[in-house]
Amino acid sequence: LMLGAELNILNTKGDIDLDEDYWRILDIRIAGIHSLCWQGGSKEENTQGVINAMRNPFVQIISHPGDGTAELDFEELMKVSRETHTLLEINNHSMAPIRHKTVAAPNNLELLELAKKYETPVIFGSDAHFSTMIADYSNIMPLVEKAEFPDELVLNYQPEKFMAYLKPTPEK
Repeated sequence: LMLGAELNILNTKGDIDLDEDYWRILDIRIAGIHSLCWQGGSKEENTQGVINAMRNPFVQIISHPGDGTAELDFEELMKVSRETHTLLEINNHSMAPIRHKTVAAPNNLELLELAKKYETPVIFGSDAHFSTMIADYSNIMPLVEKAEFPDELVLNYQPEKFMAYLKPTPEK
């Protein structure tokens, strides 16, 4: 059991909400763009904001980068993901029809294809908003099949490899 939080990336500078004192007590820190608190810009500025968040030594996962909330350069994110050991999440719930995020499926397919190209692991997220949605990857699996994505790059399947892959964070 890990104590974690999904933090908000606030702007194109990559500022994260909550105080660093809170970051230090968490075992896992996920950061993502959420429309209610995101102050975005151009594709390049948005990408730089996410990259800056990825370079934060506390951030270990970027949540739902493919959901379309901000236009992003996925190839640049994948390169930095590999470099910083910050996992990019392939998010199931963002592709649910009820969400009306029409770019989410093609964006997540592109992320899978780039992860495969750069041999960079990813993590699947169900983003469960209800108990029956926990570990539901029904929207992800057709993309995995289409991309012929290798199981060894999915860290959900390998808890030990997941823990070893996470970048070390500053001392608590």
